[in-house]
Amino acid sequence: MRYISANEYMKKVFGRKIYKISINGGFTCPNRDGTIGTRGCIFCSGYGSGDFSEDAAFTVKEQIERAEKRVESKGPQAYIAYFQAFTNTYAPVEKLRKLFKEALDHPDIVGISIATRPDCLPVDVVDLLEEMNRVKPVWVELGLQTIHKKSSDYIRRGYELSVYKDGVERLRGKVSHIITHVILGLPGETEADMLETVRYVAGLREEDDSPEAQFRYGIKLQLLHVIRGTDLEKEYEAGHFRCMSMDDYIAVVDKCIDLIPKDMVIHRLTGDGAKKTLVAPLWSGDKKKVLNAMNKIINART
Repeated sequence: MRYISANEYMKKVFGRKIYKISINGGFTCPNRDGTIGTRGCIFCSGYGSGDFSEDAAFTVKEQIERAEKRVESKGPQAYIAYFQAFTNTYAPVEKLRKLFKEALDHPDIVGISIATRPDCLPVDVVDLLEEMNRVKPVWVELGLQTIHKKSSDYIRRGYELSVYKDGVERLRGKVSHIITHVILGLPGETEADMLETVRYVAGLREEDDSPEAQFRYGIKLQLLHVIRGTDLEKEYEAGHFRCMSMDDYIAVVDKCIDLIPKDMVIHRLTGDGAKKTLVAPLWSGDKKKVLNAMNKIINART
């Protein structure tokens, strides 16, 4: 294999197949509550990228058990609790401790993964993550998307690249795994721009020469989706940009893999938006077809 997938990594760490349960902790985001902005990132849905999450009206324990019930026919499973919707470290530390501990205390949960922004990692929160990581593995997922200022301003990310790098550095040695989200196909970005972002993320792993660096880092490659109700949809409908074709996307991913260190886990090669709200590209709605085509190209160069 040219790369290590999330499934392979989890089998290596936990000794068995692990599933992720998407949890909604009822958080908001500084890009929505007025701290930075009120409209969110340009591509972000009203669910804060937690379109597949459970209902925040239920407790964390209830959400886990509701998700388990849907797959109970497959027999006993083990899970990563994925705090996905909005910014999952953007709250007082005592609220975070209660939510994360409730997940970690569940006997079927082997670890937690926390999606957040690098500008929402104050010292007390990082200390809490380190504390939780002593109980069960803690992963932190950082939404970088791009290293290019023109693009980050366009998508209304709301923080500078130096903030992302600082976030990675403060998490090193405190949590088990640091995952960076990258969006491929942002309006105005060339293939060279996309590869430069991936090269930068890969470089932060290569800068870490500690003995624990192996498999400490991960990356998610995400196709740009246009979701109904977002400001990005308005831009798309106005003809300001076009989405990538499947062939072009696969070609870029293939080149990205060449840039990623072999011990850096690739958690995602693409993604699928909720079909009921997906505006474009519609080809991405057939995930099985996309992955089959992608694997055919990628595996041809193993």
